[in-house]
Amino acid sequence: MITMRTAAQLAALTLAFTIQRAHADDAGSQADSAADLQQIVVTATRTAQPLDKTGSSISVISAADLNTRQTLVLSDALAQIPGLTVSRTGGVGQTTSLYIRGAEPGESLALIDGIRINDPSTPDGEALLGDLLVNDIDRIEVLRGPQSTLYGSDAIGGVVNVLTQRGGKPAVTLEAQTGTYGTDRLNGAANGTDGPLDYGAAVNYYDTRGISVADSSNVDTDRDGYRNVGITANLRVHAGDLLTLDLRGFYVRSRTGIADYPPPDFTFQATPEFVRNSLLAGYAALNLSLLSGQWTQRVAIVGSDSDRRDYGTYTPSTSAPDTYLFAPAENFYAEGGATRLEYQGIVEVTPTNEFTYGAETQLSTLSTDSLPDPADTPVTGRDRLSGYYAQWQSTLAQQLTLTAGVRYDDDQQFGGHTSVKLAGAWQLFEGATVLRADYGNGFKAPTLYQLFSPYSNPLETLKPETAVGWEVGADQLLLDKRLRASLTYFDRGQHNQIDFNDCFPASGSACSERPFGYYYNVDRARASGIEAELVARLDKTLSAWANYTNMKAIDELTGLQLARRPHILANGGLTWTPQPTRSLGASIGYVGARFDDVANTVPLESSKNVNVFASVALSTQLQLFARVENLFDNRSEPVAGYRALGQAFYAGLRATL
Repeated sequence: MITMRTAAQLAALTLAFTIQRAHADDAGSQADSAADLQQIVVTATRTAQPLDKTGSSISVISAADLNTRQTLVLSDALAQIPGLTVSRTGGVGQTTSLYIRGAEPGESLALIDGIRINDPSTPDGEALLGDLLVNDIDRIEVLRGPQSTLYGSDAIGGVVNVLTQRGGKPAVTLEAQTGTYGTDRLNGAANGTDGPLDYGAAVNYYDTRGISVADSSNVDTDRDGYRNVGITANLRVHAGDLLTLDLRGFYVRSRTGIADYPPPDFTFQATPEFVRNSLLAGYAALNLSLLSGQWTQRVAIVGSDSDRRDYGTYTPSTSAPDTYLFAPAENFYAEGGATRLEYQGIVEVTPTNEFTYGAETQLSTLSTDSLPDPADTPVTGRDRLSGYYAQWQSTLAQQLTLTAGVRYDDDQQFGGHTSVKLAGAWQLFEGATVLRADYGNGFKAPTLYQLFSPYSNPLETLKPETAVGWEVGADQLLLDKRLRASLTYFDRGQHNQIDFNDCFPASGSACSERPFGYYYNVDRARASGIEAELVARLDKTLSAWANYTNMKAIDELTGLQLARRPHILANGGLTWTPQPTRSLGASIGYVGARFDDVANTVPLESSKNVNVFASVALSTQLQLFARVENLFDNRSEPVAGYRALGQAFYAGLRATL
C-alpha cells in the first residue's frame, strides 16, 4: 500500500499523468501534448492514426522526454508507463524482464524500426531488454493488451515499438558523460535530408564497472561490469513520387559480468563469470503509392541473428581439496535466427473509411548447447509461422470511430489460430471528451526451446498460450486544454499458460522420460485493474505528469499472486523550464510490494526511487547536463538475492552541430 509519505511525494511532484501521448512527428514536450488534439501514433493500427480514434491504450515517450530526463536505458523509460513492471537483477545490463499488464516477459512483442527483436534462442522468446540503450530514438510507443490481430504471436501482453530518428534538417549531435560506478557513455548521431535521401544513424558506447549484484553485504568484492556498443541506421530513398526504398539496421554487442552458484558449496555469490551477447538485424522494404496516395503497398524482408554465450568453468584443484580453479572458457551458447517476409496494403476507400490488409511469414531457427560436455548434442529446431490479416476502420459523423480486425495464423508445429479485434472511440464536445473501448484476443506460440530442447514435453504437443483482453476508458481535457486526464479499466485472462515442471519430487511417466523436468500447459492467469493518468501544463514554465496502476494479477488455479507483479505502481514528474536554455526537474517511481516466487513464499518489499535532473545551455551549440539517480539511496532488492544500484551522480556535455 502507498504510504502517506509516498502520496505526498507524488503530489508534490505532479498534478498527474503518464508519459504523454505525443504526435508521431513531434518531439515536443509533454505540455505541448496536453493541448494537441491530433496526436498521431502508428502502432495501434499499423497505420498513422490520431490517438483519439484508436480506442486503445497507448503511451508515447518522445525524444524530448528522453533528453530532458537524461534517460540512457530503455527499460528505465518503460518502467514509467502505467501497467508496465520492469525487474532487473542488479545493475545496467543484467537480466531485465518486462511485464505488461501481468503478462509474462516472453508474451509481449518488441520492435525497433519495424524489426522484431524477440530472441528465438531464449527459453520463452523474450527480447533481451537489458542490452537496449537509448540511441537516437525519435519516440517509443507502447500498446497495452492482446494485439495478435495485427502482430501475430508474441503480442498477447502488448507491443513496444521503438522508432529512431530519420530526415529533417541536417544535424549532428555528439554527447559524452561520466559518473558513479566508473560509468562512461559516448554517443554520436546524425540525421537529415539530402535530396531524395532521408537518413538517420547513430553509434553508442556505454561502459560501467557496476556493482557486485549478489553481494548482500553491499561490498563490491567482484564487480559485475557491463560494456555495450550499439549502432542504428534508418534510411529512406525517394525513387520518384510513387516509390520509396527503406533500409534499416540495428546492431548491439555487450559483455556482462554475472553472479552464479559455483562449486564447492553452490551458493549464490559473486563470480568472475561473464556473458557476451550480440544481435544483428536488418530491414529492407519497397513502398508503392498509387491512386494519388489512396492505395499504398509495402513489401519487406526482415532478418535477425542473435548470439548468446556464457563463460566460466571450474575444475577441481589437484593440490588443494575442496578447491576449484576458474577458467574463462565457454560453457554455453545459444544462437537464434529469424527471416521474415511481409506484405501490407492500405486502401483509403473514402476519407472516413480505411481498409488494411496483409500477409507475412517467418522462419525461426535455434541452436544451443551447454559446453564442454562432449556427450551433449546441440539442440536445434526450426519453425515457420505464416499469418494473414485484414482490418476495417470507419468514422461516423466525425465523432465515432469503429475498428474491426481479424487474423488467421498457420504454425508449422501447432496448426492454426484465429484472432479478432474490436475497438471504438467516441469523441464528444469537439474532442474534449473521448470515450473508448477495446476487445482483442491473442496467442503465444510455444518457443523453439520449449518444443525441441531436452525439456520438451514427452507425452503431448504443447498448445499455444491464449489470452482475451478488454478495456473501457475515458480521456478528458480540462483547464483550457492545459490538463489531460485518462482513466482505464482493463481485464486480461490467459489459458494454456506454459509452465515448467522440475520433477522434484518426480511423479508420473513424463518425469521418467524427463528426469530434469519438462514444459507443459497447465496454468490459467488473470490480471485486471485500473490505470489513471494525467498530464498538465501548469504555466508557461512548469509542466507535470503522473500515473497510477492498481492491478490484481493472480494464478487462477492456486489463487496466488503472479510472481514479481506488484498490486500498486505509481510514477510522477515535474519539470521547470524558466528559459528555453535551462531546465530543472525531478521524477519519482513507486513499485509496490510483491512476491518473487510463484508459491508466494519470498516477499519483495516496496520501493521508491527519486531522480533529479538539470541542464543549461553554455552556448547555442553546447549544453551541460547533470542528474542524480536514486537520490535517497533506496536499496530494496529488485529481485530476491540481488542488489539494486545505489545513489549515483552523472554529468555530461551535448554538442549540436
